Amino acid sequence: MESVAKARDRLAKYPLLYAKCSKQGALYAHCVLIKESSVKKDDCAKEFADFKKCLQSAAKDSKIRI
Repeated sequence: MESVAKARDRLAKYPLLYAKCSKQGALYAHCVLIKESSVKKDDCAKEFADFKKCLQSAAKDSKIRI
């Protein structure tokens, strides 16, 4: 059960990562909400890529495995 405890500890740190990337997350969410009724694959790919890159960078800086 040690692996479960490690996973829980890791997941508990995710809100810190999201907080560090709130601007990019908001831009991605805004894009999706604008196209809510007609969103298609890759409509918000740039915003998602920016958000993902930010999360990966924040995780690396914080030494959190995602």
